Amino acid sequence: MERFCLAALCRAPHVGSRIAANLVRTLGTACEAWRADEGALRAAGLSAERAAALHGFLRKNKDLPEKIAASCERGGISLFIPTDEAYPALLKEIYDPPQTLFCRGSLACFQHTAIAMVGARHASAYGKGAAEDIALGLAERGFVVVSGAARGIDTASHRGALKAGATVAVLGCGVDVAYPRENARLLSEIAEKGAVISEYAPGTAPFAAFFPARNRIISGVAHGTVVVEAAERSGSLITAEFALNEGRDVFAVPGSIYSETSRGCHRLIQQGARLVASAADVAAEYEGGVQPGGAPPEKLTEEEAAVYALLSREEALSLDELICRLQGRAANVAFLLLGLRVKGLVEETPMRTYIRSAKGKSV
Repeated sequence: MERFCLAALCRAPHVGSRIAANLVRTLGTACEAWRADEGALRAAGLSAERAAALHGFLRKNKDLPEKIAASCERGGISLFIPTDEAYPALLKEIYDPPQTLFCRGSLACFQHTAIAMVGARHASAYGKGAAEDIALGLAERGFVVVSGAARGIDTASHRGALKAGATVAVLGCGVDVAYPRENARLLSEIAEKGAVISEYAPGTAPFAAFFPARNRIISGVAHGTVVVEAAERSGSLITAEFALNEGRDVFAVPGSIYSETSRGCHRLIQQGARLVASAADVAAEYEGGVQPGGAPPEKLTEEEAAVYALLSREEALSLDELICRLQGRAANVAFLLLGLRVKGLVEETPMRTYIRSAKGKSV
């Protein structure tokens, strides 16, 4: 029952993956944490208010681990945790990996190079056609396509991939919940040929706050993320941001200069994302396999090189420190840092400081 106690902990209000992981480390096991009294929860590092709230939840939901286990058995749903061999290796590397991963289907597809594809829900015919064509081309080349099963670009990406291979849908609800409803048949087909995954327990309804967290999993399981259509403020750009923060590749498909849903893609391209017009453009980046930590192929401008030369893997520098050390040798340093992050050469830490990414450490 250990993994189901962990799943129940993660479902508690105001807990989440990081707090649940810390409780398990401090109290020994997830089951011990689930049975802990208020004093033990405070001793584990929770504030008095949060410990009281969690203890109240635990008392009212004593049988929740058993209920989650029963739901998984009824629905043919597997539950994975980070210590499992089948848990996606790339997902373990992100800043906040989900402590529980529910799955309909098989995670074996992650033995292949994974590419995430995201974009607008209210996509144009051009965008949906481009997404379907690129996903089909990637599947034909042996890639597994990952998306979020939303309307628009996500749905087109899944449909394209299913014509030739496997695809993975990452949900912001339980894997037994069809959201949107019209994709129920599509999700069943994805589960048959690939996997439908979520960090949320079976039966969990979609909630707006779950989707930004879901996006970190979409980018987290993938070597690169392709943005097909995205407005300047959109969830797709949040996914691209997660990819950048983890040093993963970001690609963007160009669109009409008159299209609002292409402005986000054009901004990414201006900042250094790889422009792609076909699956071949994406696949070319991974010829010979994925080689993380190798020398980056991009040529840097003089100003980018000046910023990059100041960074290392060992010492994190703030924006102000970089501006001071550059002594006027580069203008608009924040923009240059964003461009370097898009190229996968620089990472931003949780403290808003900057280091070289693993990809670019040997330059």
